Amino acid sequence: MSALPETPRVTACPRYSQAQLRRMSKDEARAVSDKLIGEMRRLDPADPLHGELRAVVVELNMPLVRYVARRFSHRREPYDDILQTGVVGLIKAIDAFDLERGVAFPGFALPTISGEIKRFFRDTSWPLHVTRGLQERFMAVARASDDLEQANGHEATDDEVAAELGITAAEVREGRDAGHGYMVDSLDVGSHDPDPGGGPLTRIPLAERLGSDDVELELVEFRVAVKPLLAELPYRERRMLELRFWGDLSQRDIAEQLGLSQMHVSRLLSATMTTLRERLEADPETDSEPDSAAERPRADARVPAGPPGAVA
Repeated sequence: MSALPETPRVTACPRYSQAQLRRMSKDEARAVSDKLIGEMRRLDPADPLHGELRAVVVELNMPLVRYVARRFSHRREPYDDILQTGVVGLIKAIDAFDLERGVAFPGFALPTISGEIKRFFRDTSWPLHVTRGLQERFMAVARASDDLEQANGHEATDDEVAAELGITAAEVREGRDAGHGYMVDSLDVGSHDPDPGGGPLTRIPLAERLGSDDVELELVEFRVAVKPLLAELPYRERRMLELRFWGDLSQRDIAEQLGLSQMHVSRLLSATMTTLRERLEADPETDSEPDSAAERPRADARVPAGPPGAVA
């Protein structure tokens, strides 16, 4: 690439208002950035003007930082922290950018900003416990992979990373596996599923894929336990329970069917439920057989018709 044409030297740092920055197009911001970065290269880094020019270049390219930061806004870290980390990446890109390479500054800065934010997450966000040694290996592998990808233009292989770090390919894979302890998806993030009708991919939260408690399954043990207790009740009490809980009748309707007062039905239901509750909560090993024939259920006691297993 031919040398850049000589441009008048910048003797004072240009200032732009927020309104001017908003009206500036991408091409204009890129041209001004290239000019100011070129002027920075002529200055000693200790020169105050060097720092002022770099601050203007940062301001001109803040849309790049916000663009990358929004891609990570779903993380639990505060957005302001992500944005500030992106600014650090932008400053590194400004300091490392070489105008002679013929690469557009945004194309060089974007991966640098993204890599800096990714390093921030690797260093500070480990939802699962991973040993310090594996954390450091994961971060070393990740950084080397980013550097090699940027330098070579393709995704780095395990062998390339191993050669760069002076470790074995197996150790590289072990470092990559340790990253699963860092990159834990939220249950609300979901995954893409194809539409059965051939439509576009839909994102279904993982939480919706989890099974839920089956209330009927929880009642199986209760039904098995209460069945013999119901069989031991007198016919009238069993009939009242059947009408109340399976027939969904009111106490007044039950009283009319059994020829009792509503108050009597209420007392019988309350006493029966108390008895059943005490029997269910009692330790089975302490229960004893009835001592007298009067306490044993009658063999010829009638069993009312009802839902299977309800009062049989």
